[in-house]
Amino acid sequence: MNTGPPLEVKVWGEFGCFTRPEMKVERVSYPVMTPSAARGTLEAIFWKPEFHWQVREIVVLKPIRHHSILRNEVAGLASVISARRWEKEGGGYLADDKRQRQQRHTLALRDVAYIIRADVVLAPHGQNEEPAKYRDQFRRRVAKGQCHYAPYLGCREFAAAFGPPGEKDKPIDLSDDLGLMLFDMDYAPDKSGRGEPRFFLARLKSGVLQVPDYLYKETGEG
Repeated sequence: MNTGPPLEVKVWGEFGCFTRPEMKVERVSYPVMTPSAARGTLEAIFWKPEFHWQVREIVVLKPIRHHSILRNEVAGLASVISARRWEKEGGGYLADDKRQRQQRHTLALRDVAYIIRADVVLAPHGQNEEPAKYRDQFRRRVAKGQCHYAPYLGCREFAAAFGPPGEKDKPIDLSDDLGLMLFDMDYAPDKSGRGEPRFFLARLKSGVLQVPDYLYKETGEG
């Protein structure tokens, strides 16, 4: 059961990229932070196994601006199996090998700022806990700038600053249909890591993206 209004945190940064999963090679960002990216930011600031986050709204504070970035990336990752073989037989992974390097294009967002509004929802094994203590802990961590690990805006290289929202933080004056947006991944119960993406029809209304309640009810989290 939720008690009180949703918790709030302001996050901002120079760049953000909330990648569309249908883009296989090039990274192309959604125009607005996705609910899964917002949840990841909240978990970076504060998380306990006794509860999970439910994102309710994402408030867009700055005009949506795209920025094109061309970067050199490696074509693959070094595996544990390969590393063990190299240890015995010699060899290695050279990132500067021309066969391993390739240029990739990223269409990111520039100069982004959001207010994330979310609820603390107790997990089944945490029903005897008091949500108010987690809410207070989160507020204190936000006020002090504390986090479990550095939050980021979609991609780890796009670091995010965070803090309490201010009185001057207002949503942009924009309403628009954003089309299908990624909500989250439904992972297989066999812990194989396989998952299916879930989408919803997203709409920005007066600068605010609302996450429909039915999405959480379908997953049994509502």
